[in-house]
Amino acid sequence: MAKMTGVIEHKFASSDVRIHLQSSPRFDWAVILLGLWMVGGVHLDAWAHHQFEVETFFTPWHGVLYSGFLALAAVLVGAYINNLRRGYNWRRAMPVGYELSLVGAAIFMAGGFGDMLWHTLFGIEVGIEALLSPTHLLLAYGSTLMVTGPLRAAWRRPGDVGQSWIALMPAILSLALLLAVLSFFTAYAHPLSDTMVAMGHRLASDVQAFNLQGLGISAILLQSAIMMGVILLAVHRWRLPIGGLTLIIAVAYGLTVSIHENFFLIPFEILAGLAAEVVYWWLKPSLGRPTAFRWFAFGVPAVFYALYFLTLALTGGLWWSFNLWSGAILLAGIAGWLLSYAFIPPQIADEKGAR
Repeated sequence: MAKMTGVIEHKFASSDVRIHLQSSPRFDWAVILLGLWMVGGVHLDAWAHHQFEVETFFTPWHGVLYSGFLALAAVLVGAYINNLRRGYNWRRAMPVGYELSLVGAAIFMAGGFGDMLWHTLFGIEVGIEALLSPTHLLLAYGSTLMVTGPLRAAWRRPGDVGQSWIALMPAILSLALLLAVLSFFTAYAHPLSDTMVAMGHRLASDVQAFNLQGLGISAILLQSAIMMGVILLAVHRWRLPIGGLTLIIAVAYGLTVSIHENFFLIPFEILAGLAAEVVYWWLKPSLGRPTAFRWFAFGVPAVFYALYFLTLALTGGLWWSFNLWSGAILLAGIAGWLLSYAFIPPQIADEKGAR
């Protein structure tokens, strides 16, 4: 019964108030699988908007999205109510790490009702409008809080607990869903969402070409920072098992390319994930090895975009010059390198040392 409510361990103080309420593996996996359903529904809905004229809120694609939300919300709320019935304080009735997931469910529900009213008043958003709509941003925030419950739960367990592949898998998939949502809502500046450097996008006007090149460079910088923000978060906390980085990259960006059916990029994503594994196991980055941590932060995005440009060159050609795409690779690495200082700031000499 405890496993069904998401609880495998609890400790009581003398006042009978819960101190630690840990989630069970079954609960973590339920949240991840239902999170995949919900986030997959988000991407399916976006695909439908690119394929059909959508003029109403009530569509099969929204049905997939919201049914996934309802199933996940039911699991979260059910665990909360069950634990209340077992005598837990209302503030402590969620497993550790899942408190914000319950808040996220409320935010998502409010965003869903707001979105229905928004569509009624202002119509169906088109293009970038859909990614910047206030109600859609509420949905993004709520869904992110929901699906990152397994990540927070694993983060708050003792450092020597849950280091195996099976134990860390829910946290790794949670990171993948986080990256997928962040990539989705920045799709207007994403090299995988719109392969703007491919030969088919070349423009005749020099002014238009300059603007598109600027957008392409900006997109690479932005997405390098987002990708490495998620990856460095995991590397900062855990020693990742083999295949963890490949899973994060393949799942997140597999959803990204599905919207525009750029399926030719899937082999590249898998190869980029494997290359990230090689860099990780070669450098062994950690808090105790800051130099290796910084080179890892540089190497992963640099290799990622080197393989990206190579893939486009082999599948249809590039219209960017050598100077442009080679510089973009270097900038991607620099973006990751700079971000590493947010995770491991440079040491400041104490007053005695300074003297």
